[in-house]
Amino acid sequence: MRTLTQQLTQYAAYHRDRRNIATHFIGIPMIVLALAVLLSRPAFSLGALPLTVSLAWVLFAAATVYYLVLDVPLGVMMAVVSVVCVACGQWLAAQTTLTWLASGIGLFVVGWVFQFIGHVAYEHRKPAFVDDVIGLLIGPPFVLAEALFGFGWRPALREAIEAQVGATRINADRAAAHR
Repeated sequence: MRTLTQQLTQYAAYHRDRRNIATHFIGIPMIVLALAVLLSRPAFSLGALPLTVSLAWVLFAAATVYYLVLDVPLGVMMAVVSVVCVACGQWLAAQTTLTWLASGIGLFVVGWVFQFIGHVAYEHRKPAFVDDVIGLLIGPPFVLAEALFGFGWRPALREAIEAQVGATRINADRAAAHR
């Protein structure tokens, strides 16, 4: 299994333009929330316990275990994000069928539109998941790590990633023209 640094580096190679990363700050949370919404129906009670289980909980729990194996601190933060997403997803799933489907499908479609705009308009490169489906799972912790890097979190991790794929840029063509 690849390490956190290897996973984030591979994903980062497809995301060096800051504008593309910005679209991911919008698109990925929308997609993650959409999955929480859409997979929160149906939900099943666990006997006498006041808990309900849905595919959303199963998916997010499995992803959280994977994130914890990759890196405990980032995995814990992703667990918090997951709980918030699934709680919001459950709330929306408890609404009318129209509200549930419209919010879930709407978030999903608009989230993917942001993703593809970032790749087509700014990065000029296909999304990471096209070459490695694990990119679908690495996107959320990538966005969280990028946000945390902005606050000075784990500079050694950021430096290790940038040593492999370079620093983020605004526009590769403009950067090349100034060399």
